[in-house]
This record gives sequence, structure tokens and C-alpha cells, in this order.
Amino acid sequence: MTPDTFDGEARLMIFLDDIRKAAAILDGRVIRTPLVLSATFSRIAGAEVYLKLECLQTGGSFKVRGATYKLLMSPGEIGAGGVVAASAGNHAQGVALAAKAAGVAATIVMPVWASMGKQEATRNYGAEVLLAGDSLAESISIAKDMAEDGRTFIHPYDDEDIIAGQGTIGLEILEDLPDPDVVVVPVGGGGLIGGIASAIKPLRPETRILGVEAAACPSAFESLRKGRRVTVEAKRSIADGISVKELGKTNFPIIREHVEEVLLVEEEEIASAVLALLERKKILAEGAGAAPLAALLSSKFEVPEGGKVVLVISGGNLDPPLLERVVRQGLLKNGRIMRFSACIDDVPASLSRLLGHVAERGGNVLSIHHARGGIGLSLLRARVEVEVETRSFDQIEDIKQRLTAAGYEIKVRR
Repeated sequence: MTPDTFDGEARLMIFLDDIRKAAAILDGRVIRTPLVLSATFSRIAGAEVYLKLECLQTGGSFKVRGATYKLLMSPGEIGAGGVVAASAGNHAQGVALAAKAAGVAATIVMPVWASMGKQEATRNYGAEVLLAGDSLAESISIAKDMAEDGRTFIHPYDDEDIIAGQGTIGLEILEDLPDPDVVVVPVGGGGLIGGIASAIKPLRPETRILGVEAAACPSAFESLRKGRRVTVEAKRSIADGISVKELGKTNFPIIREHVEEVLLVEEEEIASAVLALLERKKILAEGAGAAPLAALLSSKFEVPEGGKVVLVISGGNLDPPLLERVVRQGLLKNGRIMRFSACIDDVPASLSRLLGHVAERGGNVLSIHHARGGIGLSLLRARVEVEVETRSFDQIEDIKQRLTAAGYEIKVRR
């Protein structure tokens, strides 16, 4: 790796030979994840759409690649106290797994809001977990301070070895599909897209590399727009794996030189993509991992007709409680659930008549809440709230019209 300068910033470009070296060292130590063609998404896009399934990687994400390579490249540099890292989830698990395989102690500093599921997964991989910091930046600062006590700090994305390790994904893509037209990659701190772009562009410069961020935390988008690294305000996002307020110093020049565009996707678009992967491909992807599909399905970029598009599904560590909320939101957005309230006479068979109209229009009742009394409600009537499984918004409108024609006053809720 050779130092260079770019607008006054120190730059370390990740060269192809470094990534090939990483691939040789990681061979047999990490999973070579599949690149699969999706007939469904190809039909929607009018192109060949391939999914690079890093969600099937050891630890559930691409992060184990960079962490493993980092530890293998610097065994003599590891401090007496082992390694320390900071992460809200995937990097934590990647470092924990790499350290366990190397027989090295690992301490992971996680923000206080890190999910219980990711905390427990990290502990189960053999690492000590310390909850500290209200943001990932604070957790990283704390971890760096701990490195002064005889531990070796492993940065989640701003490190040449980490970037080279992630870049092995790019080599695998080209080995399985030599001529992709577009490769779409999630962007957080930039280590993943920096590595993939550095692997693909020297071998196939005509391939367009596109990044995708959550609109809730557009650090790469704003940095490219302003021509310098900027720190942005991060709102809460279901794509927490890419909610990084500032790009890595090493990664920004790589992205600026090799990435054609960074796209932004909204929360509802991410939720819909998670649901689409689950329903259509039986693939569980976290919000960050589903972001490339969200960009495709919401037409954020031009797809070459009949071309070849690769979506990097970077991780699958979605906590069950969040999965439930994401799936429900996705179903509501796609017209797959109808929720309505209505008042009925509080007499026998009144409820069954209401539900009969729903059934006749093909709705499948999921839940019912039946309440008597309340402000503005007659003592002789009851209010019911019904949730119905539907096929589309057209069916929702059909059920609504049927109930209205039958004399019910209903309120449809989203």
C-alpha cells in the first residue's frame, strides 16, 4: 500500500495485490458465499439481478472477513490483553469470532442502545462485552482508550487490512460473474464498498459501483456532495449497521475515485426490501443488508436493460423483535394488512355478520378487539377493531366498499 495525497488528506489506496493476498489467506477460514440469480427481482428490474449473500457468512455478515485478516496479518502486534473493538453488532461478532479462532482474548465495547440479541451473540462467540457510549463514535473512543492498557484496537472500517479483507467479496463476485454492469453495496463507514470497489475497478473498470445509505444517516452522500468528509446527524434507522456519522478517512478517497454514486433509501423502502427478500427468496437480511434491494425496487438508479446487476446483501443479523416490526410495516405498506374499526349492535350474531362480509371478499381475519362502553359509544353498541390479511390495496378498497354498502361506518387505519 502506497501513501498518496488527495485534497490535502493522507490517502492509502487498497491495491488489487493486497486484496488477492487477503483472499489467499482467508481461503478456508471464511465462507465463500454464493452469488445467486433471482428470477423474481430480475423480472421486476428487466435485468439479471444477482444476490451476493454475505448474510450467510460466519457470524451473519461480511465483517468476519476483515477481522480475521487483520488478526492473521499482525499476530506479533497483538497486545498482552488481546484485542478490543467497538461496534453496535456485526463488527463485534466478526472480531469475537476471529479472536476465538486465533486464540486471542477479545473485549467489545458496544453502545448502550445495542440490541440484546447482538450483545448475547457476541458473548456467545467468546468475547467480553462492555456497554459504554451513547453513540458508536463514543464507543470507539472508549475502546481506543482501553487499547492503551495492553490491548490492540481493531477499527470497524478505517483500517487497510480490514478494507482488504472486505475486498475479497469483490474478487468472488468477478470469479462467479466476470461481467457485471452494476454492483450495489451498502455504505456505513465505507470499508465494505472501499474494498469491493478496489477489487473490481482494476479488473473491470466499466462496472458501475453504487453505494446505498439510509436517508436517516447520509454521511457518504453528503461527503461526496461537499467534496470532503463531513459529520452528519444520525436519526434512528432500521439499517443500524450503516448508521455511521462520518466516513472513514482511508475510505473516502477510494469512494470518491471509484464509486459512481451514493443513493439514499427511506425507512419504508428498506422495510419493504427486507420483506421482499424474506417472502420471495426466503433470505433473512438486516436493514443494512437489504438496502441495495431497496434502491433497486424503488428505482433509485438506472438499470441497463438486460444487463447484470449484483446486490451485496451484507448481513442477516436482524433481531426477532425488530423483524416482527419490519415485516408488519412492510405488509402495511404493500397493502397486505387492513386494519379498521367499526361500531356494531351489541346483540348475538352481530359480529359474525360483520366478519361474514369480510370473508366474502376474501379477507382473512388475523385479530379482533371487541370493546363495550366508552365515550361517545351507546350502551347498546360495541366497537370492534379488526386486522385482516389482504392481497393488495385493491382488495382493501373492495372490503371497505362492501362494508359501507352493508351500512357500516368504518375507519381504516394504517
